[in-house]
Amino acid sequence: MKLKVAKRLLDIARVLKRHRVLHLMVALVPNESAGVRLMRRFLPHRLSESNHAEDAAHLRMALQTLGPIFIKVGQVLSTRPDLLPPEYIYELSHLQDRVTPVAVAEIRAEIEAQLGVSIDVVFSQFDDEPVASASVAQVHRAVVRSGSWAGRDVAVKVLRPNIDALIQTDIQCLYALARQFARLHPDGARLRPVEVVGEVEGHLRQELDLQCEAANASQLRHNFDGNPIISVPEMCWDYSARRVMVQEWMTGVPVSRLDVLAEHGVDVKRLARDGVEVFFTQVFRDGFFHADMHPGNIFIGTQGVGLGRYIALDCGIVGTLSEFDRHYLAVNFLAFFNRDYRAIAAAHIESGWVPADTPLEGLTTAVRTTCEPYFGRPIDEISLGQVLMRLFDVSRQYNVSVQPQLVLLQKTLLNVEGMGRVLDPKLDLWDTAKPYLERWMKETLGPRGVLKRMRKEWVSVVRLLPTGPTQFLTLLHDAPKASVLEQRLVVLEKNQTRLASSRGRWRMAFALLLCIVLLLLSWFVWF
Repeated sequence: MKLKVAKRLLDIARVLKRHRVLHLMVALVPNESAGVRLMRRFLPHRLSESNHAEDAAHLRMALQTLGPIFIKVGQVLSTRPDLLPPEYIYELSHLQDRVTPVAVAEIRAEIEAQLGVSIDVVFSQFDDEPVASASVAQVHRAVVRSGSWAGRDVAVKVLRPNIDALIQTDIQCLYALARQFARLHPDGARLRPVEVVGEVEGHLRQELDLQCEAANASQLRHNFDGNPIISVPEMCWDYSARRVMVQEWMTGVPVSRLDVLAEHGVDVKRLARDGVEVFFTQVFRDGFFHADMHPGNIFIGTQGVGLGRYIALDCGIVGTLSEFDRHYLAVNFLAFFNRDYRAIAAAHIESGWVPADTPLEGLTTAVRTTCEPYFGRPIDEISLGQVLMRLFDVSRQYNVSVQPQLVLLQKTLLNVEGMGRVLDPKLDLWDTAKPYLERWMKETLGPRGVLKRMRKEWVSVVRLLPTGPTQFLTLLHDAPKASVLEQRLVVLEKNQTRLASSRGRWRMAFALLLCIVLLLLSWFVWF
């Protein structure tokens, strides 16, 4: 382990101790194993109704002190009232956009260094007080002085100074822990922790490049162009750089501000249904989705044509899904909606997410046992956290391999469920999503979908047609050679197995001989 990583891990332990939250690491874990119960018994002090508020404040300050990765954990937890008491939800919600801001002098210096001109040359007005301050960056309101954007209100987003080095160190800590977990834990190979950390690192690198975030937002805006239920701000490319981003100012309030939404006459139940449609449209139609959907990043318009419309902000972290993954995810969702648990099990085997020799009937029974209790119930009676815990047990039993590319989707699904709890606790997530998925599957796998894919692939087909006969004849000519090579590989594999077995026997014999020698020496010494 690198010295820098070891030092950071010690710093983390010191911060947790200083803020007196070490006991929360155990007390708030939903695991009820004997080891966890024993640790809870010997905690320095226990959770009680009287110290919820105090403990919640200490936890929020600890996560804020530790930096961006830990703040993001707090943001996810802030949308989980099914897991944490109200005092924790209130405190952790401050991590969405009210992290302690950086001094405005440093922010102004960062903007001028990135844009190469004085801030007064670019903006006729710049508010020193930030309108939002999050884990990685903070946002200030301004007015553009000249050019095609002259006179327009904009939001200026600036990365925090020295944030890159801190995140890189934390990523190295995660890699070190992941490698140890993969080496020592029985589920290490199946859970693929190193690959999962690699996915996290890739997304965090994108978040530290505001040019990348601007491109993500521009793509999302294009995907939803003309859509009446969501808006994405326009990017001002003239004044955007790696550490500074300027975008259209959007007027709205966080999705969690139900009191303000009620004052403006916004139908929150419709919002909840629209949110489900937006999520499934991003995932299945586009394979490109906003993956940081906590209330600090999702606003609701409060004026003009944007009243009651979603506003997507902070597109630093986006997820992408291949057509293969989208297809099997849709098959799994629809099979669940139709209570076809055998189809879910078959899809897992066919997609390679479980070993090919997994018994279909056994996996079907396990999936039915996990999912059936939650079918058709409103969202306030369902905890996806508990469902995921039960699915985790099933995945361990049947050696389901973790798909790193889907980890971000699972996190986003938890965010969406958390927002659904806020807007409409009685929302039936399944009935709302089923018609959309059925329509998507019909458009994708039906005649229109097939023709669309054929038109898309036609250029590649035409390009390969002239060389097709030659490649076919070459394949026929080389087939006997391939057969001979396969036979030789089989022989080599058998020899390798035999050699390994022989080595194993020699090692065992040497160990036995060593034991005999040690016994003889012991006998001579003692007798």
